Amino acid sequence: MSVSTTDLRNIAIIGHNGTGKTTLLEHILFQRGLISRAETIESGKTTSDYTEEEIAKQISIHTSMVQFDFDGKILTFFDTPGTADFIGEVISGLSASETALVIVDARDGAQIETIKLWKKLNDMDKPRAVFINKVDRERGDFFNAFSHLGEQLPATYVPITIPMGYGEDFKGVINLIDKKAYFFDANGVEKEGAIPTEYNDLVEEYNMLLIEAAAEGADELIEKYLEEGSLEVEDIRKGLHEGLNTNRIVPVFAGSAQHSSGLTTLLNFIRDDFPHPAGKEFPIIKGEERETVLIDPNEPAAAFIFKTTIDQFSGKLSFVKVVQGKVSGESELTNPEMGKRERPGKVFRMVGKKLVEVDALEAGDVGVITKGNLTYTNASLLTGDAGFAFAPLSLPSPVYSLAIQAGDKKSEDKMNEALSKMIEEDLTLRRSYNDETKQATISGMGELHLNMILDKIREKQKVTINTELPKIAYRETITKKSGIVEYTHKKQSGGHGQYGRVLIEIEPLERGEFYSFTNAIRGGNVSKGYMPGIEKGLQDAMAEGFLAGYPMVDIGITIVDGKEHPVDSSEMAFRLAAKGAMKAGLEKAGALLLEPFMKLSVYVEDQYLGDILSDLSGKRGRVLGQEDMGGGIQMVKADVPQAEMLNYAIDLKSMTSGTGSFEIEFDHYETISGRIADDVIKAAKEAAED
Repeated sequence: MSVSTTDLRNIAIIGHNGTGKTTLLEHILFQRGLISRAETIESGKTTSDYTEEEIAKQISIHTSMVQFDFDGKILTFFDTPGTADFIGEVISGLSASETALVIVDARDGAQIETIKLWKKLNDMDKPRAVFINKVDRERGDFFNAFSHLGEQLPATYVPITIPMGYGEDFKGVINLIDKKAYFFDANGVEKEGAIPTEYNDLVEEYNMLLIEAAAEGADELIEKYLEEGSLEVEDIRKGLHEGLNTNRIVPVFAGSAQHSSGLTTLLNFIRDDFPHPAGKEFPIIKGEERETVLIDPNEPAAAFIFKTTIDQFSGKLSFVKVVQGKVSGESELTNPEMGKRERPGKVFRMVGKKLVEVDALEAGDVGVITKGNLTYTNASLLTGDAGFAFAPLSLPSPVYSLAIQAGDKKSEDKMNEALSKMIEEDLTLRRSYNDETKQATISGMGELHLNMILDKIREKQKVTINTELPKIAYRETITKKSGIVEYTHKKQSGGHGQYGRVLIEIEPLERGEFYSFTNAIRGGNVSKGYMPGIEKGLQDAMAEGFLAGYPMVDIGITIVDGKEHPVDSSEMAFRLAAKGAMKAGLEKAGALLLEPFMKLSVYVEDQYLGDILSDLSGKRGRVLGQEDMGGGIQMVKADVPQAEMLNYAIDLKSMTSGTGSFEIEFDHYETISGRIADDVIKAAKEAAED
């Protein structure tokens, strides 16, 4: 079936873990007759949570895609994880969507991950709607949650449906636009009916909120509303449609995903009023600048790979967003980064793990290419030389790292091969080797993230993987000038000897300048040809360190004089002489340790703020400020030594009962002295002896 760009609706379902995202999508599929029954999370048979780890842990770990036809419109839903460890998956889903559907628990309102994601939606200027779920549960108060949304996350909220009753007395929802009631039955089927009279006052109250907010959706409607005091249904629909498309209003729906209640109005609204992709901006890199192009079916084919998975049966699946033109199996597409081109062969849509072949994907559509040689996450597939590439996904830096070591060489090969495949799928997973600490490390978004990865490799590959906290990459520097120091390297053992004499002075540089070398010799006492050897000797000494064997930084070195021998001098002799002079200078230059400091942002509920601030103080952290995120969530910014942050993912989870989250990145180095420095030096010397 051929569809136009204006017939597409791409929606990312997002929200805090446990709000019912997967259940909502399961019941949407059931209501549309695409599955024979709506499965529960506990059954392990839901359409969108189908991997072994998702079934075992009963949470969404990967963003899955479900697509279907609804009255000539292609609806694509991305079911995204709600746990901070898997934020990369959420970002991939958002990148391919024009709208976000935010799921909020009627009992708890907007929780911490929802508030963080809301901020990301603001940064992206992404239109959104809210589905307040679980109004059938005890304490499930839609009206309280609706009221608090405005306090937690300021926006113009528009009630589209409201519930009839709550908790055990919940009967269904009322559509305020059409003035109809939708009752649910035990089979999860919604039946249209008249609004019970006991809800007339409530309907009138919230209908006024609907009309006032709809008027804000289009400028001409504001004037009409002020003149007439009300709006016709057609005006309301126009205001809602334009207001959502321009991100001026946030439609709000009530319901119970578990009972398939509230879904009829939601789906109809998505079909009729959610934004289509045509004319929307998509980020590109042109030269060195970040720009945008418009999603346009009339331009040459251009597509972006926003996600990659490795399927045991189908091989590599590359999830593609067609931005311009049309992509079919016969499209000849170029990857500008690789300088190669190929035809996809086949293109697919997806329903959970099921691939459905289609003739082509139009601009704005999303789908899957299988077994592509030029496809990987963030790849651009373009027609010819388009002169741009799509901007890569904006992913956060890892927050938790582990040093890893396989039990033997065979296990190491298997581990590395498995990690390579996982890193291709998950760009928030990083692998590195630190030459200073001689450790291989993996880094990710949290303890759960890394443990899940490692457990999967251990189980699938039958290998032993040992882990420990990474060693800290300390540095050493100096605090004062050394004065002029000299060193003569002289060795005679028959035949040509070795001779080189070097006089240098060292001084501290500003933090971050690393190293400078100045040749101040006058009169040619040392030939210029020996200068490269002298520099190598100085750098050898800096690499070996002085106090604890850590590399030295931020040192300026000036060679002021020297002496060479007409026969016995060589580049190696001067290299050794320079190294010896450097060691002599360090004795007089006040050497000390530097430790890495991290820039930390912590997101916590108000009730835990005191504990967090106290803990950061105990970790030698400096609190730089606080920001009220709304909804009882505080963001604390601080500088903290990396040595104190190795277990912070675990510490924060313990302090906040699992509700807190954080972001972290390297910032700078600072001096370290006293007992802490003594302990670091002692540990380094013991490790060297071992």
